[in-house]
Amino acid sequence: VQLQASGGGVAQSGGSLRLSCVASGNIGSINEMEWYRQAPGKQRELVATITSDHRTSYVPSVKGRFTISRDNAKNTAYLQMDSLRLEDTGVYYCNAVVVIYGVGIRTFWGRGTQVTVSS
Repeated sequence: VQLQASGGGVAQSGGSLRLSCVASGNIGSINEMEWYRQAPGKQRELVATITSDHRTSYVPSVKGRFTISRDNAKNTAYLQMDSLRLEDTGVYYCNAVVVIYGVGIRTFWGRGTQVTVSS
C-alpha cells in the first residue's frame, strides 16, 4: 500500500490550498484517514481526522478554517485549507488505517508535502 500526498505549495496569508492523499495497492478498505503536519523545530501534530463514515475532528487551531473530506471510491482524502496563517507553514503528511484482507489492519504514511504561508 502506498499513499501519495500532493497539493502543497506557497500561499499568502489568508489564502487557500487543497491537499490530496491517494492510497493505492492491496486495499480491502480504509478506516481512518488523517492529516498531520510538522513545523520547523516542532513535533508532528495531528491536524484532522476523518472516519470511513465521514465523521471528522480537528485540532482547535484549524477548526473553522480547514475541512477534511474523503472519496471512498477513490481511496482519497482531501484537506481544504482556507484563511491560511503563517503558523500553518510546515510539512503535511497523510496517513491511513488500512484493512488488508488476509493480513490485518496496518497504518501507512505518505511522504510529506510542503506548505508555506507567506505574509
